[in-house]
Amino acid sequence: MRRKASLILLALAVLFAALSPLMRWYAFPRLAKIPAGQYQDMVLEAKDATLLDYGTMKAKKVPKVTIVQTLKGNVEAAEKIEKTAGRDVVVWDGLSYVQGPDGKMVSKVPERYIFDAHTQEPVHATGEMVDGDPVRREGIEFKWPFLTEKRDYEYFDAQARVTAPIHYKGTQNFRGVKVYYFEQTIPWTRVRMPRTMPVEGITPETVAKTGTTRWYTTVRKFWVEPLTGAPVYGEEIHQEELRGGTLLGGREKVTAFAGHVKMREDYVEHTVALVKSNRTLVLLMTSYLPWGFLTLGVLLLALSLYLEARGRRPADPAPTRTGDPEPVTA
Repeated sequence: MRRKASLILLALAVLFAALSPLMRWYAFPRLAKIPAGQYQDMVLEAKDATLLDYGTMKAKKVPKVTIVQTLKGNVEAAEKIEKTAGRDVVVWDGLSYVQGPDGKMVSKVPERYIFDAHTQEPVHATGEMVDGDPVRREGIEFKWPFLTEKRDYEYFDAQARVTAPIHYKGTQNFRGVKVYYFEQTIPWTRVRMPRTMPVEGITPETVAKTGTTRWYTTVRKFWVEPLTGAPVYGEEIHQEELRGGTLLGGREKVTAFAGHVKMREDYVEHTVALVKSNRTLVLLMTSYLPWGFLTLGVLLLALSLYLEARGRRPADPAPTRTGDPEPVTA
């Protein structure tokens, strides 16, 4: 009976020992993915910013500029692309909506971002665009890969339509969460005018006829939780200028927007809480279950060997039975 139990325990030990690496290296890369229908929004603010008044074409100080960013998963588009891509795909339809202190629209830029649901690598397909212009992204945008590494990544800048390195600058603690800090600088670059302008009658085409051009630079900062690859906080030191042409009335340049853009506090709290929850799920598949299975396998193996050893131990000799003394006859 002991030998049969030891064999069963040995089989279970082998099973759990095999499950340990399978969970980490086979199951996790296939199970960890971004849901195709995910929706998220974020509000950022630039306080004491500089903003161009298109009525007077003069820059002025304003108490606040608000940027609302939304990302909506397009399930139907993702399913169509998956048929030819042969892998799980996520399609995010994004919108960056900028409004002044009076609540009026300053600009709005739509965007379609197509990427691999598991690795976050871009997937090139029809519809990939920024503000209606077809683009071919290289590098990541919005989200880092699961199990982010301490290294530089290529990050796509939607304003300039270019990919540039975003540098790992160190490990920090952000509100109780271990994060990797990344920073990217986009130097002054000539960029396109938004298709939607804040003043009726002004279009990118009419601005182009005046010879005026738009330029942009930014320092982009992200604090990324490495297990999930999700930014828990972000900032940008953002500057835009209009340069040259008759639109400026002889001036060399004028500031269109300048400000230190930061996530609004309520969205910071919500994001940190969400990332902490998702982090636990990633830990379950990458650490808790693999190490738990391995530990259980070792314990079962030890118990199996113990029972096997007990079963092979020689039995103690049977005690000699002493009968009643026989009577002695004369």
